[in-house]
Amino acid sequence: MRPDEGGWRRWLWPLRSRKVQVAVATVLTAWAAQAGFALREETVLTVLGVGVALILGIAHEDAGRGRSSL
Repeated sequence: MRPDEGGWRRWLWPLRSRKVQVAVATVLTAWAAQAGFALREETVLTVLGVGVALILGIAHEDAGRGRSSL
């Protein structure tokens, strides 16, 4: 077994994905607001909206990667 196959790297490999990074940031912001951190409602809604838009944009970009343009 190589050192990079086990341990913490096995659990953190999904963080290499841009979609996962955006989703984690979005969920952390929503959790922080729910936990009582002093965040305005507009800030939370903005982060959630931008997070959803980024995830959809990345998914759209990834879907178009396999197609060739004429």
